[in-house]
Amino acid sequence: MASTVVPTAAASPDEELLAKAEALTVQEDGAEAQVPAHRNHDPQYNMKRSDPFQFGSRYLQEDDDVFEFNAWDHVETDDIYKEYAEQQYAMQRESPVSDFDKSRFNSDPAKWWNLFYKNNTANFFKNRKWLQQEFPILDKVTAEDAGPVTVLEVGAGAGNTAFPILANNKNPKLKLHACDFSKKAVEVMRSHEEYNTDFMQADVWDAAGEVLPPGLEEGSVDVVLMIFIFSALSPRQWAQAVRNIHRVLKPGGEVCFRDYGRGDLAQVRFKKGRYLEENFYIRGDGTRVYFFEKDELAQIWTGTFPPAAADPATTTTTVNDEKDGANGDTKDNGETTASDPSESKVQQPLFDIEELGVDRRMLVNRARRLKMYRCWMQGRFRKK
Repeated sequence: MASTVVPTAAASPDEELLAKAEALTVQEDGAEAQVPAHRNHDPQYNMKRSDPFQFGSRYLQEDDDVFEFNAWDHVETDDIYKEYAEQQYAMQRESPVSDFDKSRFNSDPAKWWNLFYKNNTANFFKNRKWLQQEFPILDKVTAEDAGPVTVLEVGAGAGNTAFPILANNKNPKLKLHACDFSKKAVEVMRSHEEYNTDFMQADVWDAAGEVLPPGLEEGSVDVVLMIFIFSALSPRQWAQAVRNIHRVLKPGGEVCFRDYGRGDLAQVRFKKGRYLEENFYIRGDGTRVYFFEKDELAQIWTGTFPPAAADPATTTTTVNDEKDGANGDTKDNGETTASDPSESKVQQPLFDIEELGVDRRMLVNRARRLKMYRCWMQGRFRKK
């Protein structure tokens, strides 16, 4: 059966919209396949996800008709996709973002997120109703008898994580702090009809800045949610963001993390003029996105990531650059210069990794016989 690769233009940052988009896909030609009477007709194999970090139970077997269902779990990319992805990465590296645009996008990331939420408001994202299923601790802290609990969501956007949590909340002593880098996003949350200051507080906060979120002290938070937010940070901001999360959490506090993985459909589809640095891109709307490897995330959150690459304390700006206090990136050319790695101090581990998994799914357009590969990273990290 013949297979062809169909690339398209870059997409916006909504993972659900991306799933529906006609992105880089593998299209199979030929007549409709006959559906065999195999095990996938048994309802026990077609249940929704029930165990976190298991990422579903619909496995694609050799005799299965790939177009029988809309999605399959744990599907590794095929050779056609892998080959095309490597070709795409090579093309992206050869045609990076210009120095002018690199400075323009890195110097003031908040500007582009404000424009994003101004243009899309609260209707862009769908509510993330899968949160309790993937992170059972959210069921625990919203239970009626949970007692005083403080939850911090970093990168709350328009509230599409926060409001579903509040809708399911039975805990009269829950306090949810929803923070975002974008002032416009916070305005959207505060104007939402379900915004209730008895349970929720929405504020502007830079996760990679030097201060803690408004209304929160060191060691005051039980759970931190980071859902598709870490990828918006520059690699030079990671270490500071991790330190801030560590500061605000109580001992034993938990981070619930989900973000983009390397090789995801959204990465492979980027065209020329979007590549900032390895695995780091500018979208068409001016917002930034990074695609992670599993081992890379483990290093970042355990504190074993190379200090010269990850720690802003080991970098210095060029003489004529002006550092932007809002986001930690430098104005002018948006670049930093690492100091001698031998002078860097090894950081003590801040978190234990409770779970860290790769969620690979193949989404299927059954009518057009298209296959789309997605890859996400999901983890739980506990403060030492």
